[in-house]
Amino acid sequence: MPTAALPLQTPIQVEQVAQAAGAVAYVILPSASAEPTPTPVAVPDATPLPTVTVNGVAYAQDDLDERALRDRATFGDELWGIANGKEANTTDAEKLARLGLPLLLSEQDVADLLGIPLNRLRWFTFDRAADTTWHYVRRVVPKRSGGERVILAPKQELKALQRKVLSDIVGRAPVALAAHGFVPGKSTITNARQHVGKAVVLKLDLQDFFPSITFARVRGLLIALGYAYAVASTLALLCTEYDREEYTRDGTRYFISVGPRHLVQGAPTSPTLANLVSWQLDRRLTGLAGAFDFTYTRYADDLVFSGDNPDVVQKLRFLTERIIRDEHFTVNRKKTRVARQSARQIVTGLVVNEAVATPRDLRRTLRAILHHAEKEGLAQQNREGRKDYPAYLQGMIAYVNAASPRHAAVLRTQLGKLRGQA
Repeated sequence: MPTAALPLQTPIQVEQVAQAAGAVAYVILPSASAEPTPTPVAVPDATPLPTVTVNGVAYAQDDLDERALRDRATFGDELWGIANGKEANTTDAEKLARLGLPLLLSEQDVADLLGIPLNRLRWFTFDRAADTTWHYVRRVVPKRSGGERVILAPKQELKALQRKVLSDIVGRAPVALAAHGFVPGKSTITNARQHVGKAVVLKLDLQDFFPSITFARVRGLLIALGYAYAVASTLALLCTEYDREEYTRDGTRYFISVGPRHLVQGAPTSPTLANLVSWQLDRRLTGLAGAFDFTYTRYADDLVFSGDNPDVVQKLRFLTERIIRDEHFTVNRKKTRVARQSARQIVTGLVVNEAVATPRDLRRTLRAILHHAEKEGLAQQNREGRKDYPAYLQGMIAYVNAASPRHAAVLRTQLGKLRGQA
């Protein structure tokens, strides 16, 4: 009589029968009698299918593989000209774990993390250069230095999704030590403090900082962090946008893209993503500064170097500009400044010649406003038409307090009296 086959899971289990312990099964062996005699043989327990935990939920690997197969092959207009092979990027689970980032293996995992259906996520993340719906509100504000700044404010639902991406994904990734802007625990104060009492301060400004960080750069960053192509593309689309112009044709209003898709000022994810994209820039400039025995920090698009050897500043500036070009940023040369200790040295709005302090002219301006308000009222001082002028003044006094608590205390008392009179 032929031998019956064991109901084992894998060939590996068959090879390990003699060594493994587990449940008892029976193999039917041939014998001289007409009836087979069952013989007990120890075999291992059936090995459970591998599982992966995503957002706190355990999934079978086969299920996740199937989910990944449902990911899109195309995400819209922005994929034109993409290099062949990038679509093959796969998840680097080990790197994601090392960086403390959530494991997202598919678009469905992103949707689950955000708490929305997959089709809703795709509605927000399919790129169209011309669309009848726009998820942003556009406004333009004048710059102090001249020109205009475009603010693209995401609408309520998209903004909530971006905040979730910030708190649960990109906000967890490490940024360079030189970065002080939009970094928890850091501020303009911590940035300025690095440059106190130095013989010379060199300041540079990056032109069009957010617009220069395109969709492709954001997606590349997310792939470098360990995410697969589909997940990286989805997240990058969620956090970038075109500037657009309205156009009406045959009674239908369209929003037409202007320029490349990029980080926008107004999205809560933009500052952190900009810090992450700038990691290589910060690393190289920190190394360059160290070679000259200088200190380097960056607050958003403001780059600052300080040291005690003024003779090397021009060489440092030349090499810095070359690195900035290599990293696909542009220097706004109109804002480049070199300040020695004989002049006032200001870093992110704070004086650093001897200690971190708010500029004297700012304190004088606030004192003058409050003095005139005692006679004319606060409303008469609001020449810029701010919505909540007392709150604005309170914020300015808080800024003074960060570096000059003694001066701020006097200003706060004056403002308190005026608000009590209103």
